[in-house]
Amino acid sequence: MIEKFHFLEVDPAAVELPQQFTCPFCYEPHPLALKAVERLQHYVASRDNWAAELAAGKMLGVLVAQDGEGRLGFLASFSGNLAGSVVHDYFVPPVYDLLDPQGEFKQGEAEITAINHEVERLQQSPELIQLKRLEKEQRQIMSDEIDAFKALMARHKLERDECRQAGNLTDEQREALLNQSRYEKAELKRIRHRHDAKIQETHDEIGVFDRQIEHLKAKRKAMSEALQERIFRLFVVANARGEHCDLVEVFKPLGTLPPAGAGECCAPRLLNYAYGNGLRPLCMAEFWWGASPVGEVRHHGHFYPACRSKCKPILEYMLQGLDVEENVLEHPIQSDELDVVYDDQWLTVINKPSGMLAVPGKQLEDSLFTQFRASCPEATGPIVVHRLDQETSGLVIFAKDKATHKALQQQFENHTIRKRYIALLDGNISQDEGVIDLPLMPDVDDRPRQRVDYEHGKPAVTRCRVLEHRAGVTRVALEPLTGRTHQLRVHCSHPLGLNCPIVGDRLYGTASSRLMLHAQSITFIHPATGQPVTVECPPQF
Repeated sequence: MIEKFHFLEVDPAAVELPQQFTCPFCYEPHPLALKAVERLQHYVASRDNWAAELAAGKMLGVLVAQDGEGRLGFLASFSGNLAGSVVHDYFVPPVYDLLDPQGEFKQGEAEITAINHEVERLQQSPELIQLKRLEKEQRQIMSDEIDAFKALMARHKLERDECRQAGNLTDEQREALLNQSRYEKAELKRIRHRHDAKIQETHDEIGVFDRQIEHLKAKRKAMSEALQERIFRLFVVANARGEHCDLVEVFKPLGTLPPAGAGECCAPRLLNYAYGNGLRPLCMAEFWWGASPVGEVRHHGHFYPACRSKCKPILEYMLQGLDVEENVLEHPIQSDELDVVYDDQWLTVINKPSGMLAVPGKQLEDSLFTQFRASCPEATGPIVVHRLDQETSGLVIFAKDKATHKALQQQFENHTIRKRYIALLDGNISQDEGVIDLPLMPDVDDRPRQRVDYEHGKPAVTRCRVLEHRAGVTRVALEPLTGRTHQLRVHCSHPLGLNCPIVGDRLYGTASSRLMLHAQSITFIHPATGQPVTVECPPQF
């Protein structure tokens, strides 16, 4: 019996098994995964000793598999650590136990901690503190003496000027006045030099400490980098072909070491244990439990894709040998027909379908832009005026000449173009209308996700108005007053915004057939006629 394998009470003959393994970056949970999640959620809810930590937020995951006898069961995992440990009876073990007190990481961490203590001891040394205080006092004394001497020089200059204006000076008197000026300028230099010498002496003594501290910091950095590489060499993952590779080698094609935390998420732990125990992976799912992290969007009980910066390279290796579902986000829909809503000799407005790229991507050339370019070969100069997310449907403007493009771009930059979106929200909101003001910035660890950040984020403002309440769903009109990436999706889903994700939002809510967000109307001043133009196209939901 496999220790961490929890049997599912279902008849394999009576249940439809997944045809392909789950794409961890874009998926809807399989019914078997939902059964496993229900069991795991019941288990964690029963652990009172974990309640406070889990309530603060934790990613949990399940992997449904078959054992050698064809029996169905699941593995469970959590990201990071739980209750100060990465080893718990119900969950699969980590790829590598960073918290093992006798392990490589803890031993290396202890050496680095010792250097940290030495750096702190030097920085807080009474002798260094006294030297810094003395240097500050010396600089103040110099400043005061120089200011006083400059004031004296100013008075003497005024007296000399008055003497010269009075006239009747002998050659000897004029020479005496000139000598006084020369002497005082030289004396000012001597005062500076005298103080500079004292300050430099103190500064040199401080430098002895600074060089010791910088040497320790450099040593700490080198030790930390070496430790990081050694540790990631110990994170050895497998794939379905029976091959093994450490994380340093996994990330080598990217030209970088693995980022901090790589290998500690749910999916790598689940797959590694399944491969190591002869289990056949069928499907998986990861969900959030507890409160949302500050700045991010995570809803209790919602399913989320694996992160890209830490997990994508690892999982791309670990999934080799499995038949994996297609990532629809990397294989956008293609269309040979354009839904033209407005057209004249200067510009065209097209209704983009959900799932189609607005402009060519890294892996696919076909897009709304390429389709338009093929249908309108006479268009010249810059053509793309603005964009929509791949999963968002609705109106997109294309310019046919450079002057039109420039004029429309200027309107976007001046925020004079008005855009109205229609969205279905997964839940009910009580406020009929309002303004959402949450600054946004990219989540560097999990692109293309965005996060709320009041310190580093760029301003992002959205007007919202409720149009209709249905059973568990709210239909809203959204007007973005700024144009940030994923602005409407984050403003709807974030706890400080509407706290209701858009239906079908794979990144910030729950995946479904499509993202229920549509750019319904756009109003602009026509670059050629100078008249306001409003183009509308209702959503298909």
